[in-house]
Amino acid sequence: MDLETGISQNHVKRESWKTVLTLAYQSLGVVYGDLSTSPLYVYKSTFADDIQHSETNEEIYGVLSFVFWTLTLIPLLKYVFIVLKADDNGEGGTFALYSLLCRHARVSSLPNCQVADEELYEYKKDAAATCLTPKTTFGPRLKSTLEKHRVLQRFLLLLALIGTCMVIGDGVLTPALSVFSAVSGLELSMSREHHKYVEVPVACIILIGLFALQHYGTHRVGFLFAPVVLTWLLCISAIGIYNIIHWNPHVYQALSPYYMYKFLRKTQRGGWMSLGGILLCITGSEAMFADLGHFSQLSIQIAFTSLVYPSLILAYMGQAAYLSQHHAIDSDYHIGFYVSVPGKLRWPVLVIAILAAVVGSQAIITGTFSIIKQCSAMGCFPRVKIVHTSSKIHGQIYIPEINWTLMLLCLAVTVGFRDTKRLGNASGLAVITVMLVTTCLMSLVIVLCWHKSVFFAICFVCFFGTIEALYFSASLIKFLEGAWVPVALSFIFLIIMCVWYYGTLKTYEFDVQNKVSINWLLGLGPSLGIVRVRGIGLIHTELVSGIPAIFSHFVTNLPAFHQVLVFLCIKSVPVPHVKAKERFLIGHIGPREYRLYRCIVRYGYRDVHKDDMEFEKDLVCSIAEFIRSGNDEPNCAKDDLVGEDNKMTVVGTCCTHTDGIQLREEDVDNIESAGTSELREIKSPPLTQPRKRVRFRLPDSPKITRAAREELQELVEAREAGIAYILGHSYVRAKQGSSMLKKLVINYGYEFLRRNSRAPACSLSAPHASTLQVGMVYNV
Repeated sequence: MDLETGISQNHVKRESWKTVLTLAYQSLGVVYGDLSTSPLYVYKSTFADDIQHSETNEEIYGVLSFVFWTLTLIPLLKYVFIVLKADDNGEGGTFALYSLLCRHARVSSLPNCQVADEELYEYKKDAAATCLTPKTTFGPRLKSTLEKHRVLQRFLLLLALIGTCMVIGDGVLTPALSVFSAVSGLELSMSREHHKYVEVPVACIILIGLFALQHYGTHRVGFLFAPVVLTWLLCISAIGIYNIIHWNPHVYQALSPYYMYKFLRKTQRGGWMSLGGILLCITGSEAMFADLGHFSQLSIQIAFTSLVYPSLILAYMGQAAYLSQHHAIDSDYHIGFYVSVPGKLRWPVLVIAILAAVVGSQAIITGTFSIIKQCSAMGCFPRVKIVHTSSKIHGQIYIPEINWTLMLLCLAVTVGFRDTKRLGNASGLAVITVMLVTTCLMSLVIVLCWHKSVFFAICFVCFFGTIEALYFSASLIKFLEGAWVPVALSFIFLIIMCVWYYGTLKTYEFDVQNKVSINWLLGLGPSLGIVRVRGIGLIHTELVSGIPAIFSHFVTNLPAFHQVLVFLCIKSVPVPHVKAKERFLIGHIGPREYRLYRCIVRYGYRDVHKDDMEFEKDLVCSIAEFIRSGNDEPNCAKDDLVGEDNKMTVVGTCCTHTDGIQLREEDVDNIESAGTSELREIKSPPLTQPRKRVRFRLPDSPKITRAAREELQELVEAREAGIAYILGHSYVRAKQGSSMLKKLVINYGYEFLRRNSRAPACSLSAPHASTLQVGMVYNV
């Protein structure tokens, strides 16, 4: 599939109003499924234990007032009008904010960053935006402080990881809560004795089916998502209007903030604790920002302000209007969504609610896959198998290991809790923690990225942080009543992320400390003192400069390697996408006649890696274009880590330099039938039994020197002979004298994760017959 086309998806969205409205319609099924199903469980969770529904209606009016202002201030004001503007070149989410800060303050978690990366288009867009805004004195001081103090950088990374872990925890709890709340409507249609034996099994069956269908991809069933959520929103708003007109037309008076004061004055501590249930009305708000990469700011804003927000307000007002006239409700059924639904409509509404809950669960599961992919690309999560389920939409992925892990955990909490009260407590803490992290990161973005006054950042934190801290305290007080679940899950995932990041960082530091100097390479002489065999050798390394220790280890034990040797580094950069024309960074290592090259392949954290055949073609073609163009290109960048390497040149993939060298590979049977061309061709000499013929098609205009032509000729011969992959297989051990904690983390924790995680992408795609692994012990 054409993976490069996914990069331009975000730029096509804003072409016309028709496109924007189409995206707004599609966003209903992907973004708002979770948020739109919150009326199923908000009132039931709020009135579970802490407060009672009295004849005065002060409690129900107070809860309605809290719900209205919470929906208005957090999703509408904070996310729709402020946070959505802090996109990372069209991408959203916790890691998007962290990526913005990494670029503006140089606090990246990736150890192999280069100055050349700042010449990428995505970086330059930020620089251009920066020049248009006035700079404050506090911003540069804060930036300098972050760059100087490693502790602050680690704290910033830890904050982003905590938010990420809570999103993963939400991916466990939201499907359980949504599906269980939807299925709870069965309690009004059967006896209590039968209901308790039906509710949990039905919820588990639906959850198993939901996770079992994930490998098909959301694009195969996504056509039904938007109509389901649209039908659900219209349904709850219509029922809300009916209840308002029929039961209490004056319920709108409860929207006044005065009723919040009356509510807290009467209920006091119980009312404060009930805020943990009210908090659930904004579950799914973070999805508006996290799923921004699939849509556009305007489409998400239109969908929320014109349909989602009014429908939710009407639904909550309708429930409050019904409950204000019904106080003697059976305690078995308590206060829930379905009691306010007219009797004749309960079964159709139940079906729609279950479908909407499934859609809402699908959205958070897909978001969990996406954020884990971003963490893995940034070196903060073990490598997992990532399956791209759509060739057109780059963000739709499926991760089998995470999918089945989420399913088991989701079933465990469903069977373990068996009620919406404790599930709501658990989900609420996860949701509000992510929002607090977003608020903290946004305050830094306002100062460092937007270059606004620190006064605005302080106002943002104080206003929204105070509201969220109030809800956070109410959720945390119920730690033993279910809120411990997201804390435990997040702690486990946080330990995994920290151990992996620490081990990866120490491994890279070992590579840097033990790399071989170019003087050692030059001391081997023009022939490098060893036999050169035909073919191209790809040595995979994490280093962006110097000769990796694995190379000296290899030639010491086997004094022969290929006539063309490429030190290949595949790395991620803190931008969502890298343009195809900026994909490769290529340079010579040592004198030109040694035929040693360094090739750095750069991917964004949302990019899709190409398969092996396309990658090989792009790699060889880009090296050929580098040879043809020479090293004096205007877009050259100096290697920033060491000065001993030559200049590196930015070279795009084959599809980007159509006026340059093109690579053609043909079977020997088709060579004679090839037509004439206006382009000159460099062909490999005839072989006795060639498997394929390789040709470089050169443009007429530029004059190629004799040395470059010979270098291209040798590259052709080497490519025809084949490509061999030389991969390092490191055994990481804590060095002598290390602390007990470090030995435990490296020798057991990191080693266990390495053994049970996926191999690097290059080793997975490399043909086994052409792969050579070189083992080496890393004492870190």
